[in-house]
Amino acid sequence: VQLVESGGGLVQPGGSLRLSCAASGFTFSNYAMRWYRQAPGKERELVARIASAGGKTYTTDSVKGRFTISRDNAKNTVYLQMNSLKPEDTAVYYCYAAIDSGSWGQGTQVTVSS
Repeated sequence: VQLVESGGGLVQPGGSLRLSCAASGFTFSNYAMRWYRQAPGKERELVARIASAGGKTYTTDSVKGRFTISRDNAKNTVYLQMNSLKPEDTAVYYCYAAIDSGSWGQGTQVTVSS
């Protein structure tokens, strides 16, 4: 199982980023996927999740209306579109698959700062 995140970077408040997570080593379309984030000094928190077929999604209250999770099962990729970014969104963002005992990507840094 391999999960590789990309798309992070430095963005000004109010800006947008789209994170991608490319999956391999398992049947991607059979599994729900999640995005987590971890800010410095804080615990890792669930940001969003999406069902295996992509129809059912969840986003945590702090990002609701700003972040959208989606997936392309033909490309084995899950996305996190992040709009109206705030400084408090600064964190390392991780992709997660509930496979085996749980599989994580290496993370991608998102920094929101002027």
